[in-house]
Amino acid sequence: MLDYHFSNDFYRNIDAMIYTCGYENCAPGHSYGPILRNGYLIHYILNGAGIYKARGRLYRLHEGDAFLICPGELIYYEADLHAPWTYTWIGMQGIKIKGYLERTSLVSDLTAHFGNDAQIQLCHEKMAEADQLLKNRDLMMNSILYEYLFLLAEKFPNGQISNQENRTDHVENALRYIEDHYCDPFTIQQLADHLGLNRSYLHRIFKAVTGVSIQSYLLDYRIRQACILLKTTSLSVRVIAHSVSYIDPLYFSRIFHQKMGVSPSKYRENG
Repeated sequence: MLDYHFSNDFYRNIDAMIYTCGYENCAPGHSYGPILRNGYLIHYILNGAGIYKARGRLYRLHEGDAFLICPGELIYYEADLHAPWTYTWIGMQGIKIKGYLERTSLVSDLTAHFGNDAQIQLCHEKMAEADQLLKNRDLMMNSILYEYLFLLAEKFPNGQISNQENRTDHVENALRYIEDHYCDPFTIQQLADHLGLNRSYLHRIFKAVTGVSIQSYLLDYRIRQACILLKTTSLSVRVIAHSVSYIDPLYFSRIFHQKMGVSPSKYRENG
């Protein structure tokens, strides 16, 4: 496998996305950190050894091991002086990533032994191939991501998820409702009533699982859909505003500018 390093700076994908991936044959003693990251990253050690420090613990890792970096947590890792590691990494972001990873033991344990698992290794290898695509690279990478998350949940299940399952199911149902009804004006109370939940409880579990409030998520989702319509259609700004639930196109334009830094018309012109 050749060295590669992909970085995706696309405007915040609401659900899940690969935002970086790569492969590195490290020099002896090569280190990274101490540092905070803003996404989840999984490093898979193909050969060699090194150390990983996180949550006040030190892990000595070798070929076949993997370690998880969680956003907002101080981490440090360093290649062994005598047998430096070679690893691949996959970085994930998105509103659903935390919930997906919580289905695995990695979030609590931070490390796992992948061994020479052919399926998991293939996911890492396919990222390098997807990085070479000129068209639809994001679709290919995300298809690999979901396969990867499925394999992790199957092979390294979280044995403590029973108390979290209902909470996660409620949030998944809320996300699904938003995806189906973002074009309609609705209140958070109406969403809670639809799910049969107390509004405050829904707000609390949504924030805990996704890291953002329902209102913030809904706004981001509507603006992202508007971005897609601006790029892929010739519909007027008024029609697009209505299509994402904004009756007043001037108010929509003001909100859009606050989120994207440019007006809807300028965003379309920028291609």
